[in-house]
Amino acid sequence: MKLTFHKYQGTGNDFVMVDNRDNIFPKNDTKLIGHLCDRRFGIGADGLILLENDDVTDFRMVYYNSDGNESTMCGNGGRCIVAFASALGLIEDETEFTAIDGRHHATIADDGTVSLHMKDVHTVSVYENYVFLDTGSPHHVELVDDLQGLDVKKVGASIRYSGLYGDKGSNVNFVMPAGTDKFAVRTYERGVEDETLSCGTGVTAVAIAMKVLDKAGANAIKLETPGGELEVSFVQQEGKQFKEIYLKGPATFVFNGDIEW
Repeated sequence: MKLTFHKYQGTGNDFVMVDNRDNIFPKNDTKLIGHLCDRRFGIGADGLILLENDDVTDFRMVYYNSDGNESTMCGNGGRCIVAFASALGLIEDETEFTAIDGRHHATIADDGTVSLHMKDVHTVSVYENYVFLDTGSPHHVELVDDLQGLDVKKVGASIRYSGLYGDKGSNVNFVMPAGTDKFAVRTYERGVEDETLSCGTGVTAVAIAMKVLDKAGANAIKLETPGGELEVSFVQQEGKQFKEIYLKGPATFVFNGDIEW
């Protein structure tokens, strides 16, 4: 069978996009999804995203990690599916869509920058050496002294598979200050089981964690990832609750094609 696909990336976090409004994609075929995401034998991507019809919003986003399993919210994937929907002619410069963690509003600028409204954060858990919070996906945030020299895959995996987070595990973000209200971030993503060039829910978690730890003063924070720069803005309520959280950055078309399976 032949599949038409579109490849998009957001600060190096890349995705295979499929227009599944006709429900043609075998959604339970984890081996196929893993094959399509494979960088040697398939198209190559950090994940696969289906764009589907939705009864209430403009479309539905269904996200799979590169291991073939459906996963929690992906911030960069959410921004990329907005760009994809625009290219398909489904939306203009504004949209509301449904994802696994609920509805998301987004806007797309003339230069392709997408601003995505993320879910509210009601709980931020601060521990001695790290912070944990859920921004649509679970994230462990840890400040380090040498971000560049860190073995992110090795150290990230040891935390992800530790007893801290049980069978489901957590994404792991390592952080260093990079200026006033600016931080450098490297992320180990579960489901990919490796470092990715960027993680949208991850930088969102980092921005909020740095605010809670009084490492940032502003409500708009720049995040430098290996794949490029993102911005996270928010409104902080009393205590450790955050609303009006926006993830902003580029979402770029890479290529499209057909593949047989």
